[in-house]
Amino acid sequence: MNAAVLLAGGTGTRAGSDIPKQYIKLSDHMMLTRSAAVLLESGHTDCMYIVAEDRWRDPIIKDIKEAGLPAEKIRGFADPGKNRQLSIKNALVMIVSDMDGKPGEDDTVFIHDAARPFLSEELVNSCYKALSGHDGVMPVLPVKDTVYLSSDGKRIDSLLDRSKVYSGQAPELFLLKKYHHANVSLPEEKILKINGSAECAVMDGMDVVMIPGDEKNFKVTTEEDMKKCRMIMEKGFA
Repeated sequence: MNAAVLLAGGTGTRAGSDIPKQYIKLSDHMMLTRSAAVLLESGHTDCMYIVAEDRWRDPIIKDIKEAGLPAEKIRGFADPGKNRQLSIKNALVMIVSDMDGKPGEDDTVFIHDAARPFLSEELVNSCYKALSGHDGVMPVLPVKDTVYLSSDGKRIDSLLDRSKVYSGQAPELFLLKKYHHANVSLPEEKILKINGSAECAVMDGMDVVMIPGDEKNFKVTTEEDMKKCRMIMEKGFA
């Protein structure tokens, strides 16, 4: 079984709206609905779980149905956690519980952010293709700027080798059984320090392979990101 998790529990409003950015309407539908569309229509996705506060759950289902997407693939909603990784953990626990606590060795979980509305079918396919022989897949982008290390945030300690530094993107794809173990085996205080989905997988000894990311698959965080997002939608670039 291939499960997908869509993270929509954030409450940030830095994108210039009085509601969380993932629920802002882009054209006729929520940003979340656009983010979910490729996954819900993908032949890879057997089911989807969405992390969202209770008050948004009915509007999400309504918007997804109005967009003509297969809402029947949505199996449930998980509660948001104190950070992104705890939200993921909540979804993983729900998925495994729905499987009677017995995920198979080949079952997978695909994790995506609702605030990344330009996920492509090509990137989804690339993730699943690259998983063979590995425990996880993460799209990455090369770092273009010169990168420095500073221990105090004031003075430069050293120059990092840019050719060995990458920026990770969502989505991420993992073998469900192993990734569930990597998350539930960590105490909450450690998960609160995790910034990237692959971090706990690497900590647990999982083999996570990198594949080329997609610059169009950016995360909408700030008001400038939202302007860029609307421009792309209006001009039909994606």
